[in-house]
Amino acid sequence: MPASVPSSIPTIPTVPLTAEMRDSLRAIVGEKGLIEDEHGKQPFVTDWRGLTVGRAGAVVRPASTEEVSDVVRLCHEHGIAIVPQGGNTGLMAGATPWPSHTGIVLSLGRMNRVLGVDAVGYTMTVEAGCVLQTLQEIAADHDRFLPLSLGAQGSCMIGGNLSTNAGGVQVLRYGNARNLVLGLEVVLANGEVWDGLRALKKDNTGYDLKHLFMGAEGTLGIITKAVLKLWPAPKDVCTAWLAIRDPQAAVEILSEAHAASEDNVGSCEILSRAAVDLVLRHIPGTQDPIKADMPWYLLLEWASSRPRQDGADGMSEKMEQFLEGQLEAGRVLDAVIAQTVSQSRNMWRIRESMAEAHRAEGPGLSFDVSVAISKIPEFIDKGLKAVLDILPTIRPYPLGHIGDGNLHFSFMGPKGMDQQTLTQYKAAITRAVNDLVTSMGGSISAEHGIGMDKLDELSHYRSKTELDIMRTIKRALDPQNIMNPGKVLRL
Repeated sequence: MPASVPSSIPTIPTVPLTAEMRDSLRAIVGEKGLIEDEHGKQPFVTDWRGLTVGRAGAVVRPASTEEVSDVVRLCHEHGIAIVPQGGNTGLMAGATPWPSHTGIVLSLGRMNRVLGVDAVGYTMTVEAGCVLQTLQEIAADHDRFLPLSLGAQGSCMIGGNLSTNAGGVQVLRYGNARNLVLGLEVVLANGEVWDGLRALKKDNTGYDLKHLFMGAEGTLGIITKAVLKLWPAPKDVCTAWLAIRDPQAAVEILSEAHAASEDNVGSCEILSRAAVDLVLRHIPGTQDPIKADMPWYLLLEWASSRPRQDGADGMSEKMEQFLEGQLEAGRVLDAVIAQTVSQSRNMWRIRESMAEAHRAEGPGLSFDVSVAISKIPEFIDKGLKAVLDILPTIRPYPLGHIGDGNLHFSFMGPKGMDQQTLTQYKAAITRAVNDLVTSMGGSISAEHGIGMDKLDELSHYRSKTELDIMRTIKRALDPQNIMNPGKVLRL
């Protein structure tokens, strides 16, 4: 069994695809929309990390909402399980089929049209298979800004981002994915299409259904289109890399940065020295912004939509003044402000390459947690002690979005330890970390979702009332349990 799969496998529908159903699928999506050979299916049944490999009777790639609807209706009629998939860049195996899966993977990659940009109304209407970076670039072409930004943006797709309620580095200022959406179009489990594709900021007509599907990881329906919010394009941006005293200093710096920047803090990311070194080892072309061996760093970016005016202080001048005060206070030990676009990109590449560097380094464990911002220093201290008490030779490299309380509490296995051996410690370490998070009023999943990796953890930490409500919704919308079965909830 793959290392990431829970020990207790949930029951999922196992109705196989018959020759007749394959012919029906082919008639809906055409030859180029149906993948049946094992080699062709492999990228779709293997998660990005390479830790979880599932199975599928076929990979179906519809090119329109109508085709998605017809495919889902066919599967509903025959009880065929469906695993919806976007860019397959998730870290919780939420878009990966189980090894016992006999149904289909439904990939949205061919649905990649931008249907319209309303620059005046600050919206963009898109299909679910659009790559996030492409949408960012199209928004910029219209002098607008799509703030959703994460390391996988060159390959992740907006439908998957919304289905997992993705976070990223701009949550501090703009919120998670669900805060960036005005309307959705969704294909339900019986093939019906819910058209909620409205570009309205005010719509107080009963339940706000779109929020059911964002963060549900494809277990309630398949997002096919979305109306996204846009913002004015940043015109004055300052990026700084700070060597800081400790995590407590990071929290205090952030607290004072809001007023000093005139509420223009866009991102605030904390990185340990070990995390920076991990990237420098494995990602060619990255350079250490501060060539000094300090234990903690902060990537701080301020951005304003107002162009810098002649004779007036812009973001860089305000940042310089702010950092002078932080150096005097002893919170900042050293700092560099990016003077060029390439310097800024290097800083961001270090932060955004963490998952890739982790994968290149070898076996490891990573926890995507959140606590109140003011509690992050305490969590780091207690969390590191708890994990090192279990496995003293494990290598910590904590980092994360300190601006919104989301820490990626990550570890590399001891040198020379293989994945199988490290897995023997995983249950104890997971329980220690998640118990601490829960005791501090935090969340065991801040932005990566549940998928199959945290299936048992959700059941353990959420209350019976919460789980019963979620199961009631799931059964009402998907009574046959064919939509991404065995993910998020045990039924």
